Amino acid sequence: MDYIEFSLHLLPDSQPEILMALLADLGFESFLESEEGILGYIREDVFDPDVVIPYLDEMVTKGSVFYGYKTIPGQNWNAVWESNYDPVIIDDKCMVRAPFHKPVEGILYDIVISPKMSFGTAHHETTVLMARSLMVENPAGQRVLDMGCGTGVLAILACKLGAREVVAVDNDEWAFANAIDNAEQNKESRISVIRGEAIDIPSPPYNLVLANINRNVLLRDMAVYTRILVTPGTLLISGFYEEDLHSLKLEASRVGLLFISSMAENKWAVAKFVK
Repeated sequence: MDYIEFSLHLLPDSQPEILMALLADLGFESFLESEEGILGYIREDVFDPDVVIPYLDEMVTKGSVFYGYKTIPGQNWNAVWESNYDPVIIDDKCMVRAPFHKPVEGILYDIVISPKMSFGTAHHETTVLMARSLMVENPAGQRVLDMGCGTGVLAILACKLGAREVVAVDNDEWAFANAIDNAEQNKESRISVIRGEAIDIPSPPYNLVLANINRNVLLRDMAVYTRILVTPGTLLISGFYEEDLHSLKLEASRVGLLFISSMAENKWAVAKFVK
């Protein structure tokens, strides 16, 4: 069975979850994170260039995506998929791997993720930055909210770090189902997964809010995150570029948050605020 691999380079403020959901409707079977954005896969016999290409060309015109594609001929698909999904080790403490990867001795937090069609396998800089910040934060005994949870990797890590309870929220159907599966696969019963938006966040307050989304959503929902935090409480955000930090700091200050610190990697950033 031949497949077509699309390499999708995402530009600032792109929403990968929405893009993946739309491409899934066009026949794409699976997605993986790459250094530039997303790798999407569709069977050659399902691929209709008269539908897929004009759709992506329109996104290029809007300035949200660049793309390229190639055929993967006559190979074992599982082997190809697995070869593109390497495990990620963060600060020699946390490993994010697929079920077909073997665990590594000495790793404190071993997380098994089957990414399916949702975003957040720790290959992207923002997920790494959030995981690194979360390990420094150490949420032991805390009530944690993971907004835009994707695969649930940060929610799972929070549990492994000793969080008392974690609520994971995502508006994407694939992410919602995938986060539930991954929580079960990692035997983390303290995670409750909710499909929805900021207005659907259940049972505040929270000690720690994680929001790895994008600049526009972070600006829109900053007041909500502030309102549901205890005092003192912590907000960790990512999904934006370094140049966006100034506007996010201004909005955070406006709603009553104090900026503490930030880190960056390949122009992507993470920031910490406290209430």
